Amino acid sequence: MVHDSYADGARLLADIGGTNARFALEHGAGRVGDVHTLACADYAYFDDAVRAYLNRLPARRVRHAVIAIANPVDGDAVKMTNHHWAFSIAASRQALGLDTLLVVNDFAALAMALPALGPSDLEQIGGGKAVASGVIGLVGAGTGLGVAGLVPVDGRWVAVQSEGGHVAFSPFDEREVAVLQHCWQRYEHVSAERIVSGPGIVLIREALAARSGLQVDASLSTADIVERGLAGSDPLCRETLDCFSGMLGTVAANLAVTLSARGGLYIGGGVVPRLGAYFAQSPFRARFENKGRFSAFTARIPTLVITAPYPAMLGAAAILSEHLADLAPIGAGSRAVAPASLPLPPLEMENDHARF
Repeated sequence: MVHDSYADGARLLADIGGTNARFALEHGAGRVGDVHTLACADYAYFDDAVRAYLNRLPARRVRHAVIAIANPVDGDAVKMTNHHWAFSIAASRQALGLDTLLVVNDFAALAMALPALGPSDLEQIGGGKAVASGVIGLVGAGTGLGVAGLVPVDGRWVAVQSEGGHVAFSPFDEREVAVLQHCWQRYEHVSAERIVSGPGIVLIREALAARSGLQVDASLSTADIVERGLAGSDPLCRETLDCFSGMLGTVAANLAVTLSARGGLYIGGGVVPRLGAYFAQSPFRARFENKGRFSAFTARIPTLVITAPYPAMLGAAAILSEHLADLAPIGAGSRAVAPASLPLPPLEMENDHARF
């Protein structure tokens, strides 16, 4: 059994997206282990997934927990945008026997981890150099499209929660206009998340096929399209990846200009890491730097893909640690945005397990 250096025992950490829920225990500052990934679809309720994780571990009392979730967090009621889970934070805290249950936006948690990431946790795409203590932008495509910012305030970092993935999609050229027009046949409002996401890759391919008058296999999943596109065995799948990467470049550049993110633009989410070496040669960086009168501005901003495993866990742990250090009343609801006033410790992942 792993030794817990916290006086009140190990702390439960979770990073919950629309597809997967990742759980871990923090045994001490920066010591995270017992990592497991569960499919959200396998559990009817949020509490069920938490219990399933805890029941597979050696018996121990967990008093404090923090959940980073792909959703806006405002008050006690949480209803996921890209999954059916809905729950009361207070009711779940009581049902799970916890003293503390914090629920925070997943990209706010991921943003809080960024200052602690080292060169081995990142891959820079293109040029640019970060300005020390400059505002940082964060965007990531997965089941949805996450957006956040990180602002230096009085010597510490403060995460800015955002639902920027739901802004209206902005086409760059005639091909992307055609994709948008295709989507308008189905949706009244076409957000950036609708297209620039994992499910959006399927939609892009469908739109490109319709534009070219092609009959294609509609059963291909996002993973299938990515695999064929990277292998070069399917020109339409390759075009889909090119289109997606360019669109992500537009989203990232829009965020960089909006935040004046001279501290860098970070890319998280589950899609881009799966694109491997292709992404560095994709249209992403060229599109990022193609910003009209602000092209020189975006060209100076570095874009960095997060390659660290489970990085949101680090930020969530920091938020929980500060919450407890503040001696807030036990069981005090949720906090969607929290500053970290102490340096974040390096993250040590132990006993990493695949989905069970």
